[in-house]
Amino acid sequence: MGILYDDVVIIRQTEKEGDPTVITVNCPDKTGLGCDLCRIILFFGLSIVRGDVSTDGKWCYVVFWVVGKPNTRWGLLKKRLSGVCPSCSSASGISFYKTELQPPKPPDVFLLKLCCHDRRGLLHDVTEVLCELELTIKRVKVSTTPDGRVMDLFFITDTRELLHTKKRQEDTSDNLRAVLEDAMISCDIEMAGPEITACSQGPPFLPPAITEDTFDLEMLDERRSGSFPSNSVSITMDNCLSPAHTLVQIICQDHKGLLYDIMRTSKDYNIQISYGRFTTKKKTDCEVDLFIMQADGKKIVDPSKQDALCSRLRMELYRPLRVALMSRGPDTELLVANPVELSGKGRPLVFYDITLALKKLNIGIFSAEIGRHMIGGREWEVYRVLLDEGDGLSVSTNKIEEAVWKMLMGWE
Repeated sequence: MGILYDDVVIIRQTEKEGDPTVITVNCPDKTGLGCDLCRIILFFGLSIVRGDVSTDGKWCYVVFWVVGKPNTRWGLLKKRLSGVCPSCSSASGISFYKTELQPPKPPDVFLLKLCCHDRRGLLHDVTEVLCELELTIKRVKVSTTPDGRVMDLFFITDTRELLHTKKRQEDTSDNLRAVLEDAMISCDIEMAGPEITACSQGPPFLPPAITEDTFDLEMLDERRSGSFPSNSVSITMDNCLSPAHTLVQIICQDHKGLLYDIMRTSKDYNIQISYGRFTTKKKTDCEVDLFIMQADGKKIVDPSKQDALCSRLRMELYRPLRVALMSRGPDTELLVANPVELSGKGRPLVFYDITLALKKLNIGIFSAEIGRHMIGGREWEVYRVLLDEGDGLSVSTNKIEEAVWKMLMGWE
């Protein structure tokens, strides 16, 4: 007797303000399922304050306690979470993600050409509308003309896979006009070529703060401003407490998407999490216990493999994104980079957070680009934002970098 589709994901909304909503997922397992679930929860602007994961290798049971926006579209969230769960017929055997055997089908890419009169916060307002419509920004090219007009070129994909229809395109244009009002001049949407999804090498120079693949964490602490919150990370591995699993224990400061970063790293390393527990203490500190094994069902006993996994986890939790400000002659450019999953998916809402932080600082954006670069043998999504300084920046560069970092980490 199989489980009903409606029971694969159950969301029990809180009745008391301040209490978390409980999301339960009960379905066949697959490597990377936890990452996919956490990514969707992050995209919906929710924070996971507690989590329990268990699997026997064929069937999994996941419970997340989440908090976030009061206007969350819970029905749509349930639909998106159910969409990444394997069908019940696949429970006969776990499928491990392998890029060479299971390349993801690239989604259709569309070009949205938006012409507007410039104003402060314009780019964030557009980004917010696109996020609400579940349109994912793959690349963007924003430029401002001397007469105060902005030409935005967004290369986007549609989670609902309806952007090829006239109705979906008209709805997108209508939603943008409702927010931008008289500032919007024109809006056109057309299919883009497949070459848009390819990894672009971009400009030849990126600063060391973006390109360095390994870091001395203590040295990085010294470089940072004293106003940056501390983010110490402790990771230990043990092969004695379980006869079949390696125990990974993590203690660190909470940040936006922390569980996603852990699950993303596990997915990229093809690690099976048989049991996991995630809790937050005092709303800032996190404790994570993971009982894991390799794709072959064995413990991780090779010291070099242990060191590699610990080092990658430590860096991903200490610095899941990279933020830098650099001078380009008389101008100032903001750069933000985040690693791309092996499946080709980037981190959700990064551009949204960047533009929101700059909007709150009342800093305009003269131009912006999103591209993909190979850094240290991995693909990264790099956001380049040229700040509109006008009569000069009213906020120090350290303050800008700190504000963007805090917004991305959920510490604002």
